[in-house]
Amino acid sequence: MEILDKISLALNRILIFMGGVFLAGMVVLTCSNIFSRIVWVPVRGTFELMGYAGAVVTAFALGYTQIKKGHIAVDILVKCFSEKTQKIIGCINSGICLIFFSLAGWQIVKVGTNLLKTGETSETLRIVYYPFTYGVALGCFALALVMLVDFLKYFANEKEAR
Repeated sequence: MEILDKISLALNRILIFMGGVFLAGMVVLTCSNIFSRIVWVPVRGTFELMGYAGAVVTAFALGYTQIKKGHIAVDILVKCFSEKTQKIIGCINSGICLIFFSLAGWQIVKVGTNLLKTGETSETLRIVYYPFTYGVALGCFALALVMLVDFLKYFANEKEAR
């Protein structure tokens, strides 16, 4: 269990760092596009690049945000329940999210594989889609791993209480 937690944390730290690099690239691209519009012509393909980078930044941040409990949660009703009921609800929530993001990642991999086989590219810059699609799938699988660790922690805590 501890090993799985460490693997999850290490993977998500790497992904959040890579997401930060993509975000910095987005800032540089946006600024250069603004300045080049003033002086010359805009940077070609900015819209495409921002879309790809935005997808990667979002997907790579999913798992780390869950580790830090940074996702929005409306728990006003759940806080009214006993601690045991809150743990049961948390366990069910982690299980459902684990299944959902595992299936989402799997389906996104299927789409990425289809894009790889067809060789589909973007209109302006002719950039292939599939690496970004696989990146989004990786982000979903990283979140699923975090949810698995959270799910298992509920059972580990239950055994410690006995």
